[in-house]
Amino acid sequence: MPNLISRIIDPWYPATAIGLEKGIASVVHLERASGGTCTVRRAATFDLAESIIRPSFDERNIENPSQLSGIIRELATNAGLLRQKRWSLSLPEASTKTLVLTMETQPQSSSELQEVLTWKMERGFGAPLAQLSISRERLEKDSQGRDRYLAIATKREVLAEYESLLESLGWRAGLILPRHIGESRWLVRNGLAGDSLLLSGSNTGFTAVIMRDKHPLIVRSVTCHEAEWEDELYRLLLFYRDRRSTDGDGRTSLARLMVVGEGLTRLRTQEIVNETIGEHLRPLSATELGLILPGRELDFDAIAAPAGLATLSF
Repeated sequence: MPNLISRIIDPWYPATAIGLEKGIASVVHLERASGGTCTVRRAATFDLAESIIRPSFDERNIENPSQLSGIIRELATNAGLLRQKRWSLSLPEASTKTLVLTMETQPQSSSELQEVLTWKMERGFGAPLAQLSISRERLEKDSQGRDRYLAIATKREVLAEYESLLESLGWRAGLILPRHIGESRWLVRNGLAGDSLLLSGSNTGFTAVIMRDKHPLIVRSVTCHEAEWEDELYRLLLFYRDRRSTDGDGRTSLARLMVVGEGLTRLRTQEIVNETIGEHLRPLSATELGLILPGRELDFDAIAAPAGLATLSF
């Protein structure tokens, strides 16, 4: 998996992207609009049977590759994108793991740094690094001057499933990244500063990403039942609030809130965030995030992740 999380400017990255998640597949093609916004030029979504993709970090994800390949080909045909050969791919959230690693002490050498990072990643990912495809990016130092790194891992055999899927269609992958990375792109575009919160829900829980300026501060994937998500969200927000109070940088509030996916009720999420953080935020719409949709029939939640990856082409 390439090193792809920082500010990327590379004309090879396509403006077309595929989004895959349990129960849904989507394709999208963006084009730049005025005022730093983007518009959906072409897009299509399809509700998948839950058996077609079974997202998992450790186990096989695609039971019938030829069936899924046929569905994606039909989606691309319906969207008028079949001739496109270069695509980014948003992976199901459960197929990947993401860590923000903080170095408590300054390593004395590059070999010591690698040893510490290896230990932290094997512990955090729960697998030997030889089994993983890892993207690692150095982040800005924290408020105490400690080095931080973002690490994203996928099991090699799982990643190979998705790469083979694209190859079977005669396509090439520009980017292959987890869903929350694509979605969080909408919170860091256009030079926006300050802290932002992404809550990306699924039928098994949610992933929370808190961005500080353009870099991830906290990434948490929470597996929980529907009745438990409110308590889990409270815990996350209290952790963030306590951390902000000890940062000493004078910034004490969130500036933006984005809520996508299943399981999370937007109104209740808004209430919990504002009660805990003491703000007056509401979930931003696609237009407010900088994406112009062609009509009400297209659901932003279904394309937010692949469309976010497609913005890296601009």
